[in-house]
Amino acid sequence: MDLTYTEEEEDFRARLREWLAKVLPGLPPKPAAIDWPGRRAYDAAWQRMLYDAGYAGLHWPRDAGGQGATPTQHLIFLEETERAGAPYVGASFVGLLHAGPTIAAEGTAEQRARWLPPILRGDEIWCQGFSEPDAGSDLAALRTRAVRDGDTYVVSGTKIWTSHAEVADWCELLVRTDPAAPRHRGISWLAMPMDAPGVTVRPLRTLAGSTEFAEVFLDEVRVPVGNRVGAENDGWRVTMVTLSFERGTAFVGEVVACRRVLGALARTARANGRWDDAVLRRRLGRLSAEFAALWRLTQWNVSEAMGVPPARAKSRAWGSGGGVPGVGGSVFKLRYSHARQELYDAAAEVLGAGALDADHAWVADRLSSLSYTIAAGTSQIQQNIVAERILGLPKGR
Repeated sequence: MDLTYTEEEEDFRARLREWLAKVLPGLPPKPAAIDWPGRRAYDAAWQRMLYDAGYAGLHWPRDAGGQGATPTQHLIFLEETERAGAPYVGASFVGLLHAGPTIAAEGTAEQRARWLPPILRGDEIWCQGFSEPDAGSDLAALRTRAVRDGDTYVVSGTKIWTSHAEVADWCELLVRTDPAAPRHRGISWLAMPMDAPGVTVRPLRTLAGSTEFAEVFLDEVRVPVGNRVGAENDGWRVTMVTLSFERGTAFVGEVVACRRVLGALARTARANGRWDDAVLRRRLGRLSAEFAALWRLTQWNVSEAMGVPPARAKSRAWGSGGGVPGVGGSVFKLRYSHARQELYDAAAEVLGAGALDADHAWVADRLSSLSYTIAAGTSQIQQNIVAERILGLPKGR
């Protein structure tokens, strides 16, 4: 893998830094973590700024409304925006990093034209309706049913941990369209309008006090057949595309953030006298190596998503691979989830009694880190994927 930067890439970095330095001081204060309507407006406004400046969907292919940037330019964008303290995607997370790329890879021309531009502009927010109360990590056990009635599906069931449901316009929804089929068949991927009659949203308050998740109750909700992405009963395959994005490339900006936090931890330890603890220094040093390795794995996964060998990754965007990450995303997600928890355990050690201060940003991040070994597929699920699909081990019984 060629990790050097070309003159063109350095020019891109310089232009981006200049733009960030100009616009970031003028941003309004960020809303409180519990104010999701306010955060939706804030995140959508930032997305519109990116769109107007030509940075929205930077790595998306041009025929999907993106900029067709190379993998290296995409990673430079993530590095520079994080280092500058720019807003994260926030409420736009599902649309930009899950649903949008899935529609770009699997949707019809009409679907791409309908849904991708509003996602890129920040006009429409998406939520993820995958998990169910009785399914958990066994996604194939979902029971939400969609019965075909002419040119619509009549959907009934319950979803849980539905990310950003209370502020979303659309939901990427998994439903069972053939209950007689084997578990991994008979599933379809639908785009459901959240304002449709029969949709009830009940926010769930997290350990950190926020409500970015919700229960969603569906009572004979009518969804047009034209909102199905992929063929009927082929939703499991389409879902694997979505989860490949979620596990493979959706967290890349957070790796940069963790490396920034690690640097701040080291400075805090030096300032409060904890740097004299050799065990703590070794712990922070090992975490530094861990996140450096995860960043290299990120570069590999993003290159793989472009469908080109890493040695040639700078020359193309979303090539023969269709922009879909491979199973290496499970390796990344598995290790990143645990490394993030270890990072904030170390932060608690550095802060000492300050780790009990609920107003400290690291405290909220530590609470959030506890969910990462569950979100986007539990660590146990990722271990199975790595064992079976990468190492070729037999399936467990």
